[in-house]
Amino acid sequence: MEKGGLLPLLDDSIKEIRRISGGSSDLLINRFVTGGIHCALLCCEGMVSTSVITELIFEPITDIPQQKDSYGLFHYINEQLLLSTDRPQVNDYDTLFRLINSGFAVLIAEGVDFGLAFGVQGYNSRGVQEPSGEGNIMGAHEGFTETIRTNMSQIRRRLKSPELVMELFTKGKKSHTDLCFCYMKDRVPKSLMEKVRRSLDDVELEAILTTGYLRPFVENGSFEIFDSTGTTERPDVLCSKLIEGRIALLVDGVPYAVVIPRLFCESFQTLDDYAYKPYYAVFMRWLKYAAFITAVLLPSFYVAIVMYHPELLNSTLFMLLVEAEKKAPLSILTEALFVLLMYEIIREAGVRLPKPVGGAVSIISGLIIGDAAVNSGLVSTPLLTMTALSVLGGLVVPELNPQVTVLRLAFVIAGGTLGLFGISLLACAVLVNICATEDYGFPYTAPLSPFKSKGMGDTAVRIGMRKMQKRDFTVEEYYE
Repeated sequence: MEKGGLLPLLDDSIKEIRRISGGSSDLLINRFVTGGIHCALLCCEGMVSTSVITELIFEPITDIPQQKDSYGLFHYINEQLLLSTDRPQVNDYDTLFRLINSGFAVLIAEGVDFGLAFGVQGYNSRGVQEPSGEGNIMGAHEGFTETIRTNMSQIRRRLKSPELVMELFTKGKKSHTDLCFCYMKDRVPKSLMEKVRRSLDDVELEAILTTGYLRPFVENGSFEIFDSTGTTERPDVLCSKLIEGRIALLVDGVPYAVVIPRLFCESFQTLDDYAYKPYYAVFMRWLKYAAFITAVLLPSFYVAIVMYHPELLNSTLFMLLVEAEKKAPLSILTEALFVLLMYEIIREAGVRLPKPVGGAVSIISGLIIGDAAVNSGLVSTPLLTMTALSVLGGLVVPELNPQVTVLRLAFVIAGGTLGLFGISLLACAVLVNICATEDYGFPYTAPLSPFKSKGMGDTAVRIGMRKMQKRDFTVEEYYE
C-alpha cells in the first residue's frame, strides 16, 4: 500500500483509492462542492452512524462560505467547526484505509495532499453484559465487550486518576487491529514497561484475532506448563491488577484483557473474597487449593494405590474395591484413561455444539452412557466416583482448566506405571517447572517462592481491609 502523500488532484486520488480497494462495494465515495471547492467524503458502509454523520458532518460542512483554495477550506474546518472530537490528519493511503475501516469518515479536497478524518463510528456491537466465565455474587455484573473503546471507558470509569495511561496503537499487517496498552505510571516498574514494549515491537503478524496471538510474544519463550500472563473479562479485576503495578493489553474485537505478569496464587482469588469477612474468604481460598489438588491427583492416587499399594487400604475398603473392580474387563489404568477421555469428549461436545443441543449432550452422557457403562461392568463405580470428584474439583478453578486436564492424565499414567513413586517423580518435575516460570523477571510462584512475607497477607490468608489499605503493595516487590 502506498506510503507517500495523497495525490493532490481529486480525480486521480479517487482513482487511486478505487485501485487500492479493488472496487470494494462497501467503500462509499460521496463527491460534493463546498466553499467553491470540489471535495469527496469517504467512509465504509456499516462502520459509521448515519445519524451522527448527517448531523455532525453533512449539515455543517455544506454551509461553509466561499474559500480561496483547499488549504483555506481545511483551515476553516479546523478553526471554525467542531465536527468531531476525534480528528486525526490523513497523510497517506495506508492511514486513510485504516481509519475508514475503523469507522472514520475522511474528507479529501482538490489541490491538497492530505485529508481530514472524523470519528463517526456507528457499527453494531454487543452491549455490556455479565461476564460468562468469571461469575461473582457481590461484585459488579459488567464485563468487557468486543469494542476496545467501550472497554477503555469501563476501565476509566473505575480509575479516574490521571496516573492511568491508555495508549492506542495498531498491530497486524493485514488486520490493523487496534491494541491498547494500559498501566498506572506511578505504580508500574519502568523496567517491566520497557521490556513489554520491546516484546510488542517484535510482533509482525498479518492478523491479530484473539489474545492468543499476542501472549506468546510477552511470555518467556521456554516451555511453561502454566501461563505467566493472565486474562480477565472483568474490568474491576483488571483495575485491581493495574493498581498493583501490572500492565494490561486490550485487543479490539476480544472481550478479554491480557494481564502482565500473572501469579499462580491469583487463580484462586476472586472479587468476592474481598466482599466477605476475612475468615470466610480464607476458608473459601483454602477450599480452592484443596479442590485443585483433588482435581489433579485424586484419580492417579486411586489407580496407584489399587494397583501397587493395596496395603494402604483397610480391609473393608480393600474388599469393596476388589468386588467392584473384578467385574471390569479392562485394567484400572486403561479404565481410568477411558473415563477421563470420555469426559473430555463430552465436555468439548457441550462447548462446541449450539446451546439448545447442549442440554441433550448432558442427558445422553450422564444418564445413558454413564449408567450403561456402570451397569454393564465396563467401568467400576469407585473409579467413576473418583473421576467425578476430580472433574468437579477442576471446575472450582476454571482458569487452570487446560493445565488441570493435561496434568490429570499425566499423573494417572505415572501412577499406573510406577505407582506412588511415579506420581512423586512427576510432581517434582511439575514443581520445578512452576518455580522456574517467570515473566520479565517476576517469579510466577511469588510470594511463596521466593518467599515474601508482605505478600502472604493476600495469599495464604486474606487480611482485613483496614490492614490492606496500609500496604501500598505493588508487584515490584516480587522483582528479583
